[in-house]
Amino acid sequence: MTEAKDIAAMPFEQAMQALEEIVARLEKGDIGLEDSIAAYERGEALKKRCEELLKQAETRIEKIRLGADGKPAGTTPLDVE
Repeated sequence: MTEAKDIAAMPFEQAMQALEEIVARLEKGDIGLEDSIAAYERGEALKKRCEELLKQAETRIEKIRLGADGKPAGTTPLDVE
């Protein structure tokens, strides 16, 4: 599996954990320049994946319908792109 496909298949929690590990490595400063650049690039891809998944979750939450009393009255199907 290529790295891009690997990231695209990650659930939110796994992508966030991988991103946190990269940030920790970069903050330590104990990796070389080329490895830092590669880690940064992977971190950017992981960040994008997390943002995509959060946006999807936000859309699903927004699809919950409220009744006249302001309480959840059901859901509308999510239009998956």
